[in-house]
Amino acid sequence: MNRIAKHRERLGISQRKLANDLGVSSATVAMWETGRRTPSLKTANLIARYFNTTIESIFFNEKDNDK
Repeated sequence: MNRIAKHRERLGISQRKLANDLGVSSATVAMWETGRRTPSLKTANLIARYFNTTIESIFFNEKDNDK
């Protein structure tokens, strides 16, 4: 499962709520979660702040952080 989805489900919020809170469509959130699209850096920062975490923890593998 995608990390955006994991964070979203951990908070118990729907794709629609996340989309509304971030100012994007539900379809956009669905595409992020399925890997069909990647958010811009600006939006990735908003997502990380929304989940009170870092961009790295959402978008990079643990192994990537060790490089």
